[in-house]
Amino acid sequence: MTKGGNKTKKLPITTAPSSNWKKLLPAIAPKDGQTKKKRKTDDFEISPNYKGNKKQKLEKLKNSKKEKEQKIQIPKKDELWFGDDIDDKILKDVYGDKNSKALDKQRLVDKMDIADTKLGKYVAIDCEMVGVGPDGEDSALARVTIVNFNGAVLLDAYVKPLEKVTDYRTHVSGIEPKHLESDKAITFKEAQEKVAAIIKNRILVGHAVHNDLKVLMLSHPTLLIRDTSRYKPFRKLAKGRTPGLKMLVKEVLGISIQSGSHSSIEDARFTIELYKSVKAEWEKSFGARSGLIMKKIQEKEEKSKIRKKKVSIKEEITVIKQDRIEEDGSDGSSGSDSD
Repeated sequence: MTKGGNKTKKLPITTAPSSNWKKLLPAIAPKDGQTKKKRKTDDFEISPNYKGNKKQKLEKLKNSKKEKEQKIQIPKKDELWFGDDIDDKILKDVYGDKNSKALDKQRLVDKMDIADTKLGKYVAIDCEMVGVGPDGEDSALARVTIVNFNGAVLLDAYVKPLEKVTDYRTHVSGIEPKHLESDKAITFKEAQEKVAAIIKNRILVGHAVHNDLKVLMLSHPTLLIRDTSRYKPFRKLAKGRTPGLKMLVKEVLGISIQSGSHSSIEDARFTIELYKSVKAEWEKSFGARSGLIMKKIQEKEEKSKIRKKKVSIKEEITVIKQDRIEEDGSDGSSGSDSD
């Protein structure tokens, strides 16, 4: 009602569709035997910022990578005016293989070969074993390699086993009798001492590194070990099982290794590359406690160096004093009269 007391008229509600809507209905109505389908989630793309969309993002990255690789086409020789003078391999390297994993691997290895051999805070180890005892079932150290954070070789040595070798395992280890019979092969004790000196107070990276330490008869603080075979995100790639190094390098780095027998240099280098690819997240999992312990270890090492330096200085002073006493005594005896 209005202020004046007059009743307001209610407008009738029209339910009949317009003429345009009637014309459109036959076109959008489902045909006989068809039902309206629900839209699948695959029909639209979820925002890349959505946290639960990691799988889709990975698939998208893989597909875009494949598309890029497919776009790279190697021209035919007859399409190039200088084609007759070009070797097929050079043509492939220039036009087609710039992004190939074989070249990526070679470039990475070349970079490691010229890397600084500074020791640093992180080292990676890999050992090759041979079989000893009945049927070669027991393992003995035959080669040990340690590389630094940049993949530069710090130690690579063939090691003479303490027992007689009954299985060289050449197809896997790459070890042959000539390697262990060479004059360049070192004793087990020498290898043990060299490794112990390098890994002391450092973060040790390795794949199934407990096997390497076992065969070397060495121990290392658990907090300073980074075992790529036990890292949870890597184990997920193997559905909870222990992943192989070859599989991890292929899945994580996209590079093929161990095409033939193993190389301890190659294995150690790509183990440190695996670690570097997840270093930030892996180290976060240890929390502040790890950092404090590392700081204490470094302080202890510095104090030890200072102590050794002081001892060496004292020893030098003692030697100098002893030399002077001997010189004074000889001079005195030669200058005395013997009446």
